[in-house]
Amino acid sequence: MCKILVLDTNKRPLDPIHSAQARQLLKNKKAAIYRRFPFTIVLIRAASRREEPSPNSPVTPLRLKLDPGAKTTGIALVNDTTGEVVFAAELKHRGFAIRDSLTSRRQLRRGRRNRKTRYRKPRFFNRTRLEGWLAPSLMSRVHNVETWVNRLRKLASIGEISQELVRFDMQLMRNPEIEGKEYQQGTLAGYETREYLLEKWGRQCAYCGIKDVPLQIEHIHPRSKGGSNSITNLSLSCEKCNIKKGTKDIRDFLKKDPSKLQKILAQAKKPLADAAAVNATRYKLLDILKSTGLPVECGSGGLTKFNRIGQKLVKTHWIDSACVGKSTPILNIKGVKPLLITANGHGTRQMAGTDKFGFPSRHRTNKQIHFGFQTGDIIKAVVTSGKKVGEYVGRVLCRATGSFDIATKTGRIAGISYKYCSAIHKKDGYSYEV
Repeated sequence: MCKILVLDTNKRPLDPIHSAQARQLLKNKKAAIYRRFPFTIVLIRAASRREEPSPNSPVTPLRLKLDPGAKTTGIALVNDTTGEVVFAAELKHRGFAIRDSLTSRRQLRRGRRNRKTRYRKPRFFNRTRLEGWLAPSLMSRVHNVETWVNRLRKLASIGEISQELVRFDMQLMRNPEIEGKEYQQGTLAGYETREYLLEKWGRQCAYCGIKDVPLQIEHIHPRSKGGSNSITNLSLSCEKCNIKKGTKDIRDFLKKDPSKLQKILAQAKKPLADAAAVNATRYKLLDILKSTGLPVECGSGGLTKFNRIGQKLVKTHWIDSACVGKSTPILNIKGVKPLLITANGHGTRQMAGTDKFGFPSRHRTNKQIHFGFQTGDIIKAVVTSGKKVGEYVGRVLCRATGSFDIATKTGRIAGISYKYCSAIHKKDGYSYEV
């Protein structure tokens, strides 16, 4: 399982320890819980025995590995010497939710302006953007990763960072000799193109739609009739469809099914949306990582897949992050359970809530903290009397009356008094699942 992060009495990171050792320190009251997510303990006093973590002992630097994605980013802390994965997490972004919220706001404002300021003077010079500007939905991904990089640097001794700079090496796919013949003909040949096509075509045959079978790379316009090796001329097909199509032009092969023909031709020209989101933020994130002052290693998605398949590991976001870069050792992932993190944001600043038509329907108060709690805190409620006797753990919804609701794994529990509640983890814009 994941190791437990440890801080000394001055809150400086020490080497992570086994969970059994952490339980013993907590039981003997030699350490206290510092953070619940990720679980971190802090020593109350200096170590007196050899088996306890000592502030004076040398700390082994760890490598922080990141696999940025459009929807989920993989995070791993790896000991380069032993190959042990000390900590793993999967961070789920809310970029597409931000995009939808901005679209809704834009539509409401446009409708309101058309109703109320029909003859407003046109404006043209208030739309300039600073250099390096990115859309809010893209910047949220960058800020989420930046937040967790800074948090982990405070809780663990991080010496180097590895980032998957590009999901797919676009230049390599357009020009296979971009990095020399050794790269083209070496063990990585074909990984970039195949991984891109698997994502683009949904890991299924483009002609019959069959899944979970070996797929072959197929030229939409045959090479024998002037077709190129460009990524826009490649698709995936099962062996049966590939043999059946042969060297036919796609228009002759699908002349009896014009709807499928148009769908395939449109999909071939369509860029991969998730890859576009990652590629738009990659260098922004790289600049932020370099600003930490730590050495930053970069790798591509093809190299990550090569490392993962070479060690016969299953595909998950956190395992992909542990396989990023040329520095990847033989990994020890036995018993590692990733922390699942979801970015929820910090709520809204709107004082007047609106209905689906944009009209005010409810009003909010300025006060957010009630009886020491605020909506979004993770709490533990021990109810000793009444109809709802029991223990409940989950996110809380606070009210000024002191009657709270708790969202647990089994459902929502309403009407719990604040007197029975104690905070486990204060609201920080994220929700967690172990």
